[in-house]
Amino acid sequence: MESTTLAAALREAAATLAGAGVPTPAVDAELLAAHLLGVSRGRVKALAFTDTPVPPGYGELVAERAERIPLQHLTGTASFRYLELRVGPGVFVPRPETESVAQLAIDSARAFLGAGKPSVRAVDLGTGSGAIAASLATEVPEAEVHAVELSPLALAWARRNLEPLGVRLVHDDLRTALPDLNGTFDVVASNPPYIPAEAVPNEPEAAEHDPAMALYGGGRDGLELPLAAADTAARLLRTGGYFVMEHAEVQAERIKHLLNAQPCWQEVETHTDLNGRPRATSAVRTARH
Repeated sequence: MESTTLAAALREAAATLAGAGVPTPAVDAELLAAHLLGVSRGRVKALAFTDTPVPPGYGELVAERAERIPLQHLTGTASFRYLELRVGPGVFVPRPETESVAQLAIDSARAFLGAGKPSVRAVDLGTGSGAIAASLATEVPEAEVHAVELSPLALAWARRNLEPLGVRLVHDDLRTALPDLNGTFDVVASNPPYIPAEAVPNEPEAAEHDPAMALYGGGRDGLELPLAAADTAARLLRTGGYFVMEHAEVQAERIKHLLNAQPCWQEVETHTDLNGRPRATSAVRTARH
């Protein structure tokens, strides 16, 4: 990168990233500069009107981003709701769509507290970086939050994000986890792997850098792990407890049908994401099995 001022470097970086097919080239150029300068993106935009020099290493980071290495892997953090989570190779980078799932879990936990319950117990099945569990712990401080993760690599990132928040992190399979706590949870949330086996993501950031273990749900339709998460939720929840799970939009009708067919669930509802696509399903645990 030949530019000597930040403003020129930002323009050059945005052009380079646009040429590489990065979806938000100008934003990413600014965020990489913000990371190196230790300031906010807004501050970078202000500094672009000054003679601020290019931070050392900026050209190298831009070149790596042009190779479609995830922005979050380069900065080491991912924004999720009110949090900055530590992420990197080996863990699924949390997406904005999952923020809506976290909101549903948070709203349910708050509703239980508002109804007079002195405390709530919640669990995030397949926590990955810990995004949903961390949001529950910070936004519902009265909650006792658990998180389950099978991947040792993801577990290491989740530990960095969750241990300071007092979340109980368990290294286990979401299909069999927490048998000693059956029937004791108020809220179960999950963003399990759900991509069908043959549906390789279009974005290089996901296809080449998100761990396959966090992407593919098993089976031709990708529903093996989502349905396993629902079975575990039914096992862990008390009567009246709330379950919410993220899934692909094409799976919404099938999941709703399957949960409605089970006597342990009632009030099965599909929820849309920020783009209006059916991206999550919730249900309430009945007393029937």
